[in-house]
Amino acid sequence: MASKLQLPADDSVTLIVSHSNLTSFSSDVRVSQQTTVEALKEKLWKKTGTSVASMRLELRDETGARVADLDRDAVPLAAYSPYDGYRLHIVDLDPSSVTSGGWLEDTSLVEKYTISDEAYDKLGTNFRKFKEKMVSKNPILDDKQQSDNQMEELCANIKVGDRCEVEPGAKRGTVKFVGKAEALGRGFWVGVQYDEPLGKHDGMVKGVRFFDCPQGHGVIVRPEKVKVGDFPERDPFEDEEGEI
Repeated sequence: MASKLQLPADDSVTLIVSHSNLTSFSSDVRVSQQTTVEALKEKLWKKTGTSVASMRLELRDETGARVADLDRDAVPLAAYSPYDGYRLHIVDLDPSSVTSGGWLEDTSLVEKYTISDEAYDKLGTNFRKFKEKMVSKNPILDDKQQSDNQMEELCANIKVGDRCEVEPGAKRGTVKFVGKAEALGRGFWVGVQYDEPLGKHDGMVKGVRFFDCPQGHGVIVRPEKVKVGDFPERDPFEDEEGEI
């Protein structure tokens, strides 16, 4: 009798990527532990612009403490025993790197296009005129109210039970809650149960039960981060494009 095929267990982990020169940069990546350090650097080079030759990788735990330097290019990531939620910190060793100097993040370093008030007012349509028109119709409609209205419009297309993806990271799951949550702040919120343990809780936040799901699968985010549609659960053995 033929032996039953045994598929290998999924050994991938989800890591957070940060960068020494890009303080606002953060990205979640799912990576197989069989990926070599060199291959990992190649993928990260495409994400951040730091060349492989100038890149040093540090593995840090959830508290930010350094666990190891990934200093052997030929060995797999598994040699450093990473866990879900650990951080891959990129140190750019090139002083002339495109990431240095802050110009990729600091908009004050970018020459801005300016227009005089007189020329702006002569434009047939501009935001200032639009806002004045809206305020004339509803004088109490301030910026916060406009934001609430926009979130409410987004929530109108999101229903409990919908399949969805949540950014950043295109994490997939099922919508479990839609509505206001005063304990979290003004406006509208969407609760999602992730397919994988990529969340932060079990549906309870700040002592309030918004929905039920397994521990570590729940998250509550603003509606603009949620996209509903035909998003089936991912096959853990599928080699998806963009996965490292």
